[in-house]
Amino acid sequence: MRATAPAPSVFVLPALIIAQLLGVSLWFVSNAVLPSLIADWGLDPSDGGMLVSAVQVGFIAGTLAFAFTNLADIFSPSRVYLVSALVGAGANLLFAYSATGLGEALFYRFVTGATMAGVYPVGMKIIVRYFPRGVGNALGWLLGAFAVGSALPFLMRGLGADFPWQAVIASASLLSLLSGVLVLLIGDGPHLPTAMRLELRMMFRVFRIPAYRASALGYFGHSWEIFSLWVMAPLLVAGALADNGMESGRWVSLGVFAVIGGASLGSVVGGLLSQRVGSFRVAAVSLAVSGAFCLVSPFLSQLHLALYLPLLIVWSIFALADSAQYSAMSSLACPPEYVGTGLTIQNSIGFAVTAVSIEVTYRAWEFLGPYVGWLMAPGPLLGLFFMLREIRKDTPEDMAQPAGG
Repeated sequence: MRATAPAPSVFVLPALIIAQLLGVSLWFVSNAVLPSLIADWGLDPSDGGMLVSAVQVGFIAGTLAFAFTNLADIFSPSRVYLVSALVGAGANLLFAYSATGLGEALFYRFVTGATMAGVYPVGMKIIVRYFPRGVGNALGWLLGAFAVGSALPFLMRGLGADFPWQAVIASASLLSLLSGVLVLLIGDGPHLPTAMRLELRMMFRVFRIPAYRASALGYFGHSWEIFSLWVMAPLLVAGALADNGMESGRWVSLGVFAVIGGASLGSVVGGLLSQRVGSFRVAAVSLAVSGAFCLVSPFLSQLHLALYLPLLIVWSIFALADSAQYSAMSSLACPPEYVGTGLTIQNSIGFAVTAVSIEVTYRAWEFLGPYVGWLMAPGPLLGLFFMLREIRKDTPEDMAQPAGG
């Protein structure tokens, strides 16, 4: 009889959540200091979108490299996480203290994005190893940490507005270092699932599975909106503050932290609700509500700041609430031996979508202003349409908990 693995300590999940929160602080750090980069390097405001897109493209390259080489299965996941966090912290420091213009900055941001493939997905893998049962709730918390961690540089910038922008970058690198050390101390987890390797012949064959196809299409629509919203948040918040006579960079940064960090509530609640009503319903409602926010967002911008900022936070909450559920549905839809392949191709295409949407929306701001929300709307609305078309009604599998990252 196989021995039952010991239950993890009650401190493991909080520690992993904190580690993920600290580790992904590198993701949006360039946008947190963008006004300073514009002043020091003579950048165009639209270049902010390119800096985030470079991270997205780097992440795509990194996830594919991890999938092809299977590094997180060959080596200890916690050690892979540590090395990735260290390299990401180093690339981030080079971005701050070595880069002198956009070209070098894009390269360092690309490298940082590639290292995130050893932090974000590998962190999910460790979660699954510790919590093979009830992993949906754990992943909801983990994605909530992703939102708060992504927003951390804006909080640091808001609290240290008088410090050089390089100090904000260096602080994020320090947090990444601490994240790697913390995960190394936590370890790999007692449960050792069968390695999920990338099968080239199945990379596109999984799209023949209706339930997988529905989940993937919903995820692509979700991806078009979520990162565009977060990248546009500084411009949306700054515009609202300016209309109310509050143009301080400090308040812009704190407002953006509230919008992005506040989305963590959606991820946590979405994970809990999925255990009661199913992942499909959570995803469908989230897409519908966030799509509606996209459509009415230009009119919301005319409201007083006291109403507009909370509504921006609510929009961000619904935009993230479904994020973990696509991994749940796709994991359940794929044959067990192809789950790794299905999730890899889904995430890679999804982040490719984000790179395009960020460029489109960020560059359109100059012409459309708050009406840029209409460019985000096709993502969630089309994602919902195609998802509903593929799955006409819920199935028993929809009620299951997420099984992967």
